[in-house]
Amino acid sequence: MAGRGRDEMTTTTETEAVVPGQGRDSQGRDTGTIRLGDRTRGEATDDTTRYAPEWLELREPVDAAARAAELLDPLRIRLANLPGRGGLVIHDLGCGTGSMGRWLAPRLDGPQHWVLHDRDPYLLHFAAVGSPRSAADGSRVTVETQRGDVARLTADALAGASLVTASALLDVLTPDEIEALAAACAGAGCPALLTLSVVGRVELTPAHPLDDEITAAFNDHQRRGDLLGPESINAACDAFARHGATVRVHPSAWRLGPDESALTAEWLRGWVGAAVEQRPELAARADAYLKERLAACEAGELNVVVHHSDLLALARPTGGA
Repeated sequence: MAGRGRDEMTTTTETEAVVPGQGRDSQGRDTGTIRLGDRTRGEATDDTTRYAPEWLELREPVDAAARAAELLDPLRIRLANLPGRGGLVIHDLGCGTGSMGRWLAPRLDGPQHWVLHDRDPYLLHFAAVGSPRSAADGSRVTVETQRGDVARLTADALAGASLVTASALLDVLTPDEIEALAAACAGAGCPALLTLSVVGRVELTPAHPLDDEITAAFNDHQRRGDLLGPESINAACDAFARHGATVRVHPSAWRLGPDESALTAEWLRGWVGAAVEQRPELAARADAYLKERLAACEAGELNVVVHHSDLLALARPTGGA
């Protein structure tokens, strides 16, 4: 979860080691060792693709800087007016290593109990161990983990929830899954803060003639099967609005410069790799492009903006609020 596919990287199996550094495919192309991949549907097994903790750690500070703090005040107002409030219960969907909790828990007052959802027990272990222990006002923060497919979440599973959160999740869901998520939140009467959904726009400076072609191929890769990819944020707005929620959207772009060169290099490998997977005829030109971009990145001469959007959906509360 924590961004299945797109700008999220994955290791390929439960047993495959993740080794920092560059990798090569059978044709000698630079692919990186943390690659884009698909999650399998259903329950996690030993063959389930998982997200490399190294990649999630690499992107965490950039995610934290990108998330739209502007959405927190309306969220705080809603949480402060929840009926029968004795502490917040927050469900974090596709939690990965728990970066959302580390970002949000210290920005909210009051006791908090986080329920961390992911299909990967390996990531759930990292999330539990690295979870925050105190809220903004010093109140206690506790966590539990639940292994399973968040696409099957129901209103009953969210009974008593104060908030649902997720990062880099919407764009790897199908229309039916987004509809089910909106319905579950509406049924439970809880708001949702869903951050860092890609919107299909990337800016690289200096520009290159192949930028637009790589971007288009990558965006098509995000739409493979029945996934919504860059259209997910609009689909989610519509779905939550249909279920009576007030919806706010705010940009949350990654801004990558020389200080983020390690992240930029891994992102480039995955971004170009997905484009070539979608359009194999790009392979030769894309290989030269990647080498040129990586050299510029290493020299501190490349800046990248990867556009995302954050969504806050304030469902109609249940229980008479």
